Amino acid sequence: MHSASAPVFARILNNMLNWLDRAEAHAQARKFDANNYLGLRLAPDMLPFARQIQIASDAAKGCMSRLAGAEIPKWEDNEATLDDLRARIRKTLAHVQSFSPAQVDGSDDKPISVPMRSGDALQFTGETFLKHFALPNFMFHATTAYALLRHAGVDLGKADFLGR
Repeated sequence: MHSASAPVFARILNNMLNWLDRAEAHAQARKFDANNYLGLRLAPDMLPFARQIQIASDAAKGCMSRLAGAEIPKWEDNEATLDDLRARIRKTLAHVQSFSPAQVDGSDDKPISVPMRSGDALQFTGETFLKHFALPNFMFHATTAYALLRHAGVDLGKADFLGR
């Protein structure tokens, strides 16, 4: 369970840091404020770029905490700059990497409950939670953040998403 979670989250979180560096370089080369990226959306009813990063962060820290039976840290969603987003990603990365295999392995049959804003909490086993909820949710928001930057002209490719 650890090898299927922590290294996957860590790889994409590290890649996200690269995306933000590339976005900042793109903005500097074109002489505009890189923080303009924070409000990017593909459609009026979707959450903006900054929120995509925040939700990906929440998915990773929530997954690792739940699998390990630890309290999920509560962080304000108040990032207002690319530097703030970098700090959040680094904090998430540190949290993900703080769990040892011994804390997470064996959680495949552990009952996991995910509260929902509307309605009853979702109930999973650890393995189902990881494979069918936490990782897909994390990847959805990471992919959306990546796509928003690509749409804005940032020079990113598939290798930047997957990592080298």
